[in-house]
Amino acid sequence: MEKILEIFKALSDETRLRILNLFIKSGRNLCVCELMDALKLPQYTVSKALGTLKNAGLFTTEKEGTWVYYQLDKKDTKNKDLFTFLNNILITDLFLEDEERLNNRLLLRENDKCVVGIIPEEDLLKLIKGKTEA
Repeated sequence: MEKILEIFKALSDETRLRILNLFIKSGRNLCVCELMDALKLPQYTVSKALGTLKNAGLFTTEKEGTWVYYQLDKKDTKNKDLFTFLNNILITDLFLEDEERLNNRLLLRENDKCVVGIIPEEDLLKLIKGKTEA
């Protein structure tokens, strides 16, 4: 029962739901800087929310060089069912805007890995435009 309570507490925050939605909809491993750009939130806020979700058993991490990638923990059947449920209900303008920004940010990956880091929004838009025109 304690684990279930921890999961529901983790889901009781808008930022954490927005983060979870990005992982569910993209189906990808993501790093903090990609989430920062997609959500337009500071590093501290994103990292703290990821820590809460990880402590609730919803995420695992994988380190590659200087990058830490978070991924949904789908080993637990209950988590899979929860992710399917959330996938069907998290459909508001806010979530759709986050998804669009994430999809644009992911265009900057090389070999499906983040190589850019944190960038100001105006520079990010220029980089994405250059990448899509190339």
